[in-house]
Amino acid sequence: MTHDRRSSLAPLTAAALFAFLTAAAPALADASPPAPPPTDSGSGDRKGTDDKRKPKAIESTATEGYARGYDLIYKRGEFNAGIAALHAIGRDDDADVATLIGYASRKLGRYDDAKTWYEKALASDPNHVRTWQYYGMWHLEQGNRLKAEDHLQKIALLCGGTACKEYKDLKEALDGTISY
Repeated sequence: MTHDRRSSLAPLTAAALFAFLTAAAPALADASPPAPPPTDSGSGDRKGTDDKRKPKAIESTATEGYARGYDLIYKRGEFNAGIAALHAIGRDDDADVATLIGYASRKLGRYDDAKTWYEKALASDPNHVRTWQYYGMWHLEQGNRLKAEDHLQKIALLCGGTACKEYKDLKEALDGTISY
């Protein structure tokens, strides 16, 4: 989806946007789609997606469950089913899993749950760039622009600058050039 098309969604009311997102979530996911499901023991999601590192891998027995949750949430927009699939793998303490649950919770409008999951992800991995990005978007949705800007600066520190996708996407959300 282009930035122009996303920007055209801004005038919709919150209720209409929620209904639209529920029906069209795969096409309207965050501007920064997460890395594909982990397949090996990478070095973590510490430097953002632009440095080609894979997210921290979870055990291979859980990879299929993570991939299912990922697909349900990002590709199908079936947030509740995706959350259930992620809980079923029994790795709620993994930063990738917790972030994905937080994202789905936020898209469902369960802001308190999303906050809990983002904080759980950061407790597991304080340098998880995608969590900082999504939590920044959460703060924007809550009207806390200053906190979102703090998260943007944290991402810049973790990425070693402003070139990583997570930084760019949160910056564009702060600038109002994309909807999130």
